[in-house]
Amino acid sequence: MRTDTIFYQLFLTFHSLLFELLGEPLENADCYQFTSAEIKEKAFRFDGIFMPNRQDKLIYFVEVQFQNKRDFYWEFIAEINLYLNQYKPAQDWKAVALFAQRSFEVKSLTLYQAELLQNGRIIPIYLDELSSGSIGIGLMQLIIAQESQAPTLVQQLLQRAKTEISDPVVARGIIDLLETVLVSKFAKLSREEIQAMFLLSDIKQTRVYQEARQEGKLEGKLEGKLEGKLEGKLEGERDGEARLVLRLLSKRFGKIGDRRIQMINNLAIEQLDELGEALLDFTDIVQLDDWLHSRSDKY
Repeated sequence: MRTDTIFYQLFLTFHSLLFELLGEPLENADCYQFTSAEIKEKAFRFDGIFMPNRQDKLIYFVEVQFQNKRDFYWEFIAEINLYLNQYKPAQDWKAVALFAQRSFEVKSLTLYQAELLQNGRIIPIYLDELSSGSIGIGLMQLIIAQESQAPTLVQQLLQRAKTEISDPVVARGIIDLLETVLVSKFAKLSREEIQAMFLLSDIKQTRVYQEARQEGKLEGKLEGKLEGKLEGKLEGERDGEARLVLRLLSKRFGKIGDRRIQMINNLAIEQLDELGEALLDFTDIVQLDDWLHSRSDKY
């Protein structure tokens, strides 16, 4: 499951989600822009950075960890120090480590690491211990949920999206996020099992249904995207990756022209993975065009 991409999209969609996790006022999010940054010397990339627009606010570095990794804190601290040396920000900083569960926490800490945690410079958060909160928190809980818990959680989140979100575009985006999480996390579920978690009216709002309906290929699209098995598996994964990349690009640059959409849809899944990483550094649409043209001989 590509948790780094999903969490990037979560923080991009729910801008106050980090501050909810930290128990801080949600309006603090108004002073921040969520982004990512590559540390060029070692090609490190943070899962996310909340960069304030004021010098009296903290920078928050965010890293997600979904497995046991003994060197996690060493690598996280190294990335932070390299970033500080490279960009030399005026603001002070804190780091947030999002562990899927407490058992993934590093067991043996050095005195230096323990001090950073004790003084609150690094804040560990365990997703399996989160209390109920916003829809964004609910989506995080779905990411770590057991398969048996998924249908109930999906229905709860769908109901909340309908009652709490007045903007239909945002509500549809939440449904797309639900779909992305389910397809990524529960790849072994059949199309029918995933569809059963949605009401018919909800299924018809998903992007995959709408695109398939327009193309007259509903059955093939749903087989490839939702079932993720047999002959449709690779194509479904590629289509899902392309849709995710296009959604991220549209959030950053607005409407993406038909020519660019066609070029992106023609990329192989490995190229889509590369673009998903590269787009985090794009500052304007021209950089996207340069990237696509540089790979024009591959599609």
